[in-house]
Amino acid sequence: MNASGQPGDGPSHRPVGFLTRCIATGFFAGYFPWASGTIGTLVGLGISLIPGVHTPPVLLPLTIVGFSIGVYVAGKVAEAEGDRLSRSAAAAKAVFQPGERTHPDPSIVVVDEIIGIWITLLWLPPSASAYVLAFVAFRAYDVMKPVPVRSLEHIPGGWGIMLDDVVAGLYANITVRLILLLLSSIPGMTFVQ
Repeated sequence: MNASGQPGDGPSHRPVGFLTRCIATGFFAGYFPWASGTIGTLVGLGISLIPGVHTPPVLLPLTIVGFSIGVYVAGKVAEAEGDRLSRSAAAAKAVFQPGERTHPDPSIVVVDEIIGIWITLLWLPPSASAYVLAFVAFRAYDVMKPVPVRSLEHIPGGWGIMLDDVVAGLYANITVRLILLLLSSIPGMTFVQ
């Protein structure tokens, strides 16, 4: 038990393999001392900018496989690290997600943000405006965690870590589609296509 009396929040002190830690932390981007979730999102966005990756026949299977692997590696690292948060993550959670946490989700785990931004980008036009909107929308939903995103964090292990970002990605994808549709209906706004 940890100081808050919650079981399982403390680190297990079990070693985590290099590859598991590498994937869970987004190639170690999760160790960035500030806004590691934002950095992880940028890693995912950067991967999607590799020529051909943004196309649905590549991005969809990559997202499905990445989610499956992410559940495993996120759970293993969370078990080893406990609910260790960076200062910026702790401050954001205090403002946007007050209350007790039931399962560990350490700041260094950012594979969930990578998968979340990929879900946000699925079937969006490969344009700078769509990518900027996708980044902003996903980060907003991921930080604020509207219903039912926050409740998914209560699912134990890597499932809870990953699923809240899946739903945040779905919300962001729909939001970006609606914004692009609205902007494309305004004369002279062809840059969004």
